[in-house]
Amino acid sequence: MIGMDINSTTVITMISAALAGLTFVGIVLPLVKRMEKRDRYQDMIGRKRKDLFEHAKVERDKKITQKDVDAKTSIETMFKVRKLVGSMADDLREKLNQAGYRSPNAPMTYFISRFVLPLVFILLAMFFMSQIEKEIESSVKLLIIGVLALFGFALPGIMVKNTILKRQEEINLSFPDALDMMLVCVQGGISIEAAINRIAEEVADHSAMLAEELGILGAELGLLNNRRQAFTDFAKRVGSGAAKSFATTMIQAEQYGTGISTALRVMADESRDMRMAEAERKAAALPPKLTVPMILFFLPALFIVILGPAGIQASMASAGG
Repeated sequence: MIGMDINSTTVITMISAALAGLTFVGIVLPLVKRMEKRDRYQDMIGRKRKDLFEHAKVERDKKITQKDVDAKTSIETMFKVRKLVGSMADDLREKLNQAGYRSPNAPMTYFISRFVLPLVFILLAMFFMSQIEKEIESSVKLLIIGVLALFGFALPGIMVKNTILKRQEEINLSFPDALDMMLVCVQGGISIEAAINRIAEEVADHSAMLAEELGILGAELGLLNNRRQAFTDFAKRVGSGAAKSFATTMIQAEQYGTGISTALRVMADESRDMRMAEAERKAAALPPKLTVPMILFFLPALFIVILGPAGIQASMASAGG
């Protein structure tokens, strides 16, 4: 009995310690992740400010007009890309920026992957077809190889497009709240640059992507002379309708001297309406999407439940007769 009591006490103590450890992890882990997000955001903004400062210094010393903020680190790579694809490099750079790939080597990596992936898929297809004992016709082999090559060539573009859509969706969800907070700051007498930087720090815990874009916008407004170009670059980087509307409104407010607070209030309401319309659109598209899964998984089980007893009784009656 004593041994059983000791074992029970030990087990209870171990279970209590494990539960306490899980509780501690559950409380501390979100805080650690939040701190990591904030540190990552601060590091990104610091590097962006450093790049902008170095770019402005190069402009003052050499009297150049280079629009790309990261020109000091990426101009060599951009020239190589331009030699390969010409004017498509600008469109590609814009898409990669919208997807969050801002590395100077991102365009080159994109083009290399579009040529390497088809070769990889072709080699894999040839390897698996060689392992099959049954002989495959040449036309079927060519069809399989061609389809896989086209899929490998299109895969990087599909991944970039999906990343852009996910980023825009996340930014659009948090953008109305950011505009509301920005309105409060502006009405409190804070400049638009300081308001954008403050809101970027506040939303870093909830939407790292929006905080990153607002932080870059704040850095460009504080260090670049062309404010119009800063708002235009923000709209190009994000690519969503809310960001383009915000950039256009800010440019017009500075150009014609209209009140920023009124424009922010209107934009916040419009962005919220757009978010609600998007939610309603997704809700309306849900029933057609559920039709096929219901036919494949729900109706067979329903027929088995309804007709199963009748079938069993009919089989028993025929067996007894």
